Amino acid sequence: MRAHEAGALHGQAGSRGPAWLREPEDTNALVEHLWSAHVARRDDGELEVAGVCATALAAEFGTPLYVVDEDDLRARARAFRDAFDGWDVYYAAKAFLCTAVARWITEEGLRMDVCTGGELAVALRAGVPAANLGLHGNNKSVSEIRRALEAGVGKIIVDSYVEVERVAAVADELGVTAHVMVRVTAGVEAHTHEYIATAHEDQKFGLSITEGDAFEAVRRVLAQPSLHLLGLHSHIGSQIFDTSGFEVAAHRVVTLHARIAEELGYAAPELDLGGGYGIAYTTQDDPATPQQLADGMREIVERECRGLGIEVPRLSIEPGRAISGPSTFTLYEVGTTKDVALDGGATRRYVAVDGGMSDNVRTALYDADYSCTLASRASSADAVLSRIVGKHCESGDIVVKDEFLPSDIGPGDLVAVPGTGAYCRSLASNYNHVPRPAVVAVRAGEALLIVRRETEDDLLRLDVG
Repeated sequence: MRAHEAGALHGQAGSRGPAWLREPEDTNALVEHLWSAHVARRDDGELEVAGVCATALAAEFGTPLYVVDEDDLRARARAFRDAFDGWDVYYAAKAFLCTAVARWITEEGLRMDVCTGGELAVALRAGVPAANLGLHGNNKSVSEIRRALEAGVGKIIVDSYVEVERVAAVADELGVTAHVMVRVTAGVEAHTHEYIATAHEDQKFGLSITEGDAFEAVRRVLAQPSLHLLGLHSHIGSQIFDTSGFEVAAHRVVTLHARIAEELGYAAPELDLGGGYGIAYTTQDDPATPQQLADGMREIVERECRGLGIEVPRLSIEPGRAISGPSTFTLYEVGTTKDVALDGGATRRYVAVDGGMSDNVRTALYDADYSCTLASRASSADAVLSRIVGKHCESGDIVVKDEFLPSDIGPGDLVAVPGTGAYCRSLASNYNHVPRPAVVAVRAGEALLIVRRETEDDLLRLDVG
């Protein structure tokens, strides 16, 4: 369907809300699986996280504000580490990265994949062992490759014939051996509980197994004395709720792994099956647990290797948003409200907050769904179909498309949107010259600023004209 030119949701003005959205009996009730472990309502109805209430956070740090439940994030990291025991688990820096989070991830025993020189710089600054880093990306610059090799990163994932030559040239220049994986496309695209298996993939990432490009890339890597092939890397999608899509991909990738051993005489020691596991943004989402995912993935790989009569290589996975995403909510202050008539006599309450697409562009970019709740108090008012919108000069500036909120919500109230720990701060912008929000970590009754709020002075300092 072609997007409406005036904005992602402008063409849906007659909607009464999606079919999955149900009016709650109590608008104060929290849907537990949408929130981090230590979020709750106090006796007076105010939202709190790890013993710190929403109004106190807003008063000290301002709004909009990304609020991270530190112990929840750490627990999710440990859950993947423990479930995938014996595998290498890589945290996705692109989901959310700052020095503090990089340290937490390292302390909990995870590795990290980075995609740019900037992400690499933060990881190294945080003290992440370079050997625990993987450098991704489809167009790594010579300077990024050089810095990665000088630091001693554990692996570089090459994405094209050009990168094979580029990494080899830099490794030769430095007199080092570059440990590489070849990213392959398996002809599988997966999201939520659905997947599509095709022979071809029209995308920028990876080298095709079907067309023979992946095998040729491996041959070229093995021909380079300065490159050491660790194995194949595959990634089939994101926001994946189960392991069904991995069955086809694993069959194709493991088959190529076996072919490399048979035809090229090289038994690659590793295999990375990606990940991209999903989280619950609304009540329609039901992601699997880390243990369920691990059991499913382990069974798939062992079955494929057994069928080909080969040993199971050392395995890696990349959980993606599943670690940082649920650990964070964004806190906003309401500025204005207005009721808009819909078709059939219904109305929708538009609730404008002090942030928007500059701090969460996913709704506009991906048509993503979110939930929200009144955070600063309880309410006994009737529920009203509402839409949380931002302050930007763009009709598609929507944070939460549809949610039932108390009808007495108004200026000065605080609202909280869960599930914003991944790809919100990372994709944040300065649209309309709005400074990006702060990030605060809350743990055991204490709140710690880990990324300060940008200021207008920060923006003006870059403007040197």
